[in-house]
Amino acid sequence: MNLRQPNANEATGTVNRSRSVVPCSGICTRCIDGCKGSCEIWLSTFRGREVLYPGPFGEMTAGADKNYPIDYSHLNIQGYAQGAKGLPEGTEIGPDSAVFYSVDTETEYGWDKKVRMKLPIFTGALGSTEIARVNWEHFAIGAAISGITIVCGENVCGIDPGLKLDSNHKVTASPEMDRRINIYRKFYDGYGEMLIQMNVEDTRLGVAEYVASKHNLDTIELKWGQGAKCIGGEIKVKTLERAIELKKRGYIVLPDPTLHENQAAFKAGAIKEFERHSRLGFVTKEGFLEEIDRLRDIGYKRVTLKTGAYSMVELAMALRFSSEAKIDLLTIDGAPGGTGMSPWPMMNEWGIPSFYLHSLAYEFAGKLEKKGMRVPDLAFAGGFSDEPSVFKALAMGSPYVRAVCMGRGLMIPGMVGKNIEKWLKEGDLPKSVSKYGSSAEEIFVCYEELKEKFGPRMKEIPMGAIGIYTYASKFRTGLQQIMAGSRNFNLSTITRDDLMALTEEAAGVSGISYVMEARYDEAMGQLLD
Repeated sequence: MNLRQPNANEATGTVNRSRSVVPCSGICTRCIDGCKGSCEIWLSTFRGREVLYPGPFGEMTAGADKNYPIDYSHLNIQGYAQGAKGLPEGTEIGPDSAVFYSVDTETEYGWDKKVRMKLPIFTGALGSTEIARVNWEHFAIGAAISGITIVCGENVCGIDPGLKLDSNHKVTASPEMDRRINIYRKFYDGYGEMLIQMNVEDTRLGVAEYVASKHNLDTIELKWGQGAKCIGGEIKVKTLERAIELKKRGYIVLPDPTLHENQAAFKAGAIKEFERHSRLGFVTKEGFLEEIDRLRDIGYKRVTLKTGAYSMVELAMALRFSSEAKIDLLTIDGAPGGTGMSPWPMMNEWGIPSFYLHSLAYEFAGKLEKKGMRVPDLAFAGGFSDEPSVFKALAMGSPYVRAVCMGRGLMIPGMVGKNIEKWLKEGDLPKSVSKYGSSAEEIFVCYEELKEKFGPRMKEIPMGAIGIYTYASKFRTGLQQIMAGSRNFNLSTITRDDLMALTEEAAGVSGISYVMEARYDEAMGQLLD
């Protein structure tokens, strides 16, 4: 089975000339001297490191396309003709009460002071990337009105053009961070929250102290990496002046913009952009526990942790350290992940894929519990985009998983809604949209619902936010239908028994019963007793 074809992909703007390609190398079977392109080797010959990244950088999202041997599609959801778990106490169970729209999709997370969400999903880390900045109003308001958590990712303060630092190199002003928090708060109504994420650079800049003192947020998130990469986060920088500014702030900037030869290459047009990188983190148990204590001393009521597709050793560390530190939510992000800002080779070839990593997380959590330790609330991440896969993740990790973190699945509705607003203003609706109408009221099926709720404030809600709300509405209905079919009317009643593995290999990795064995003894009882 060919898991991935290297050396050419739309994400990097590269293609093979030949229809016949060597599977392991991705090189055309007939490579001609004089070829005019454009595989990755060909393009890398003169564009070098640029070819490591999907493009156009900052204007698109990208997800790795490696076809792993097992993924969540190798599970199916059980359906039943009896029962109704999780209906309110005292409800008489029957066809009139066990209707799918009675399913409760609310969830909560937190060690002590809980956060409630209307749906068991939340956004991934929308940090210092350009696509997060330009779409923030749509994403943040969309999350707020949908009643879900949004994560404001790493490096937002560090790249803020208006950033001000004191003599100790600590943040004293960050207009961009202020803007993001204030936009979210405009429509926050008690469900979900906004998490500020910190990496090594953010910690050095004193982001936690700034956010706590100026905005009094309840939660801060530490980051050990993500499903797309284990190196520090990066963005592209288009001007020499900006690249030098970020280097002066302490970031790694490549090629080094202070070197004469690189400045000359930029002015000549050979170097067209610079990369700003963050540093690798180095985790120790003592350092981690001390940092959690420090953040709580600053005033944070909750501390969460996001970790990526590292080896199972780091997974064990994350679970054990989080248990001892009483972390409020541990998000475990599997490969391939990514929203387009990671090196393409790393997105495809690095890390433990989600299905395998989440299977390990369940196993390790059970071992911790047997040891008498409390397992922190978990969230799974890595390639989720719809309600069936989210149900599978909740069941796979039951009873520990409270929600699923989604990247592109929640970004896309925000971008689509934003573009519909733009097309309406320009009178340039594509046929794919105009067939539903020529106004927001006609196009968005949830528009009047929101108008009824928010009245005159409706004009403050951008259409990208309406798009996220509408997607969330579809997600909720779809999840309710799936849950009702499995006779779960509350998220807390979902278990691993609600799944079956379609292959013996998937069963072996996950511990989910193989389809030809799942509930076999019960079936024989009905058949033969």
